[in-house]
Amino acid sequence: MIKADRRLESDAELIGAALDDPDSFRVLYDRYAERLHAFFMRRTGSGDVAVDLTAETFARAWASRRRFRDQVEGSAAPWLFAIARRVLIKCVSRRRLETTILERLQVDLRSSDQARVTPDERWLDGLDTDVAAALHALPCDQRQAIELRVVGELPYARIASRLGCTPTAVRIRVSRGLATLRARLEGIQG
Repeated sequence: MIKADRRLESDAELIGAALDDPDSFRVLYDRYAERLHAFFMRRTGSGDVAVDLTAETFARAWASRRRFRDQVEGSAAPWLFAIARRVLIKCVSRRRLETTILERLQVDLRSSDQARVTPDERWLDGLDTDVAAALHALPCDQRQAIELRVVGELPYARIASRLGCTPTAVRIRVSRGLATLRARLEGIQG
C-alpha cells in the first residue's frame, strides 16, 4: 500500500500517525531538526553539544508522542521547543549537580575524561527574558490569545468567550502571534 505524501500532513497528523508508523515521525524530524539545532547552537556555541541536545529533544518527543495535544492548529513547534527548553535546563542542572558531587568527593576535574564542551549556566542567560520580551511586544489581542491557549491550555471556544470574539478569530490570533514570536526570537538569537 502506498502511503500518502507525508510532507503535506500537519505536524499533529504526523505525530498521530507515528503511533503506528515511525516513518511519520521522521518527516516531523526533517521539518524541525535544523531549527532546533540552531536554537541549541545559539545557546551553547558548540555544534557537538547542539547535535546531542537536538537528539535528546527528539528522543523525548518520540517517547511522549502519545501525550501530544494539538494546541496550535496542527503545529508541533511550541511542543518541540518547550521540550528543547526543558532539555537545555536539565543539561545545565545535571552539570551543576555533577560538579558539586565531584567537588565534594575531591575528584580532580582536570584529570577526568570530560567532553571538550561542558554545559554552562550562561546557556540559559536571557532565555526566559527573550521569550517574555517577544511575547510582551505582541499586540494585546494576540498575546492574550497565546497566553490562554498555550499557557492556560484553554479550548478555543472558551478563549473566544473570554475575549468576546469567535473561535476562528482566536485561532487566527494564536497563529499570527506564534509566527511573530518565532520570527522575533530567531532574530534575537540569530
